[in-house]
Amino acid sequence: MTSVAVHHPEHETSPWPLVTGLGVVLCALALLAYYPWRMPLLGLVLGGGTLAMLAVGLAGWAREFFTHGTEEGLGPIAVAAFIVSEVMIFGTVFAAFWLGRIDHAEQWASFIPANLDLKLALWLTLILWASSATIVLAERAFARGNRGASQFWLVATFALGSLFVVLHMNEWSHLAAGGFRLGTNIYATTFYGLTGVHTSHVVVGLAIQLLLFGVLASGLMKGNRITLFRGAGLYWHFVDLMWLLVAANAYVIGGTR
Repeated sequence: MTSVAVHHPEHETSPWPLVTGLGVVLCALALLAYYPWRMPLLGLVLGGGTLAMLAVGLAGWAREFFTHGTEEGLGPIAVAAFIVSEVMIFGTVFAAFWLGRIDHAEQWASFIPANLDLKLALWLTLILWASSATIVLAERAFARGNRGASQFWLVATFALGSLFVVLHMNEWSHLAAGGFRLGTNIYATTFYGLTGVHTSHVVVGLAIQLLLFGVLASGLMKGNRITLFRGAGLYWHFVDLMWLLVAANAYVIGGTR
C-alpha cells in the first residue's frame, strides 16, 4: 500500500483584494473632494485613480481565480443574498417617496415638471427588457460552446445598458435646466433618489459585464466554470425588474396630477 503526499498550503495571499479595496476608498475620497470639499481637480484626479485601481484589482483578481482558484458554484446564491439586501435599500427609498406623496398630496400637482417625459420612461423600459434578453442569449451561447456569439450578445447587452444610462443622464440634465433639481421639492428629491439609486446599480452591472467580457475574451472562462456568467445575469435581471417599480413610482404615480 502506497501513500500519496498531498500539499495543502496553510497560507494563501493575494494582493488583488487590497488593490480593489483601495480603489473603493479612493472613490469615496474623490466624491468628497469634488462635492463637499469643492476641489474638483483633486476629485477628478482621485476619480481617475479609482477607475485605474478598480480595473487593475478586479482584472487581477479574476485572472487569479480562473487560473488558480476552484469554483464552488456558490456565485448565484451569493448574488441572490446580495439582491435581498439591495431590495431593502430600494424599499427605503420607495418608503420615502410614498411618505412624501401622502404628506404633500394637495400640493403634489404643482411639483410635477411640465417637461417630464413619460414616453421616455417607456423607451427606457423597452431598452432594459431587450438587454435582459441579450444577456440570456449570451449565456446560452457560451453554454453551447459558441464563444463568438456569446461575446456578441454580451456587447449588445453592454451597449443597451450604456444607452439607458446616457438617455437617463440626458433627461436629468433636461429636467434640471427646467428648474426640477434635487431639493427643489419633495417630488424632485425622491425622483432623483429613486432613479439615481437605480442608475448606480445599472453602472455596477455594466462594470460586471466588462469584467465578464474580459474573462470570456481572454479564454480564461471554460464551459464548466460558468458561475460568474450566471451571477452577472441574475444581477442584471434584478436591475431590469427593479426598473419597472422605479418607473411606475417615479414617472406614472409621481407624474399623475
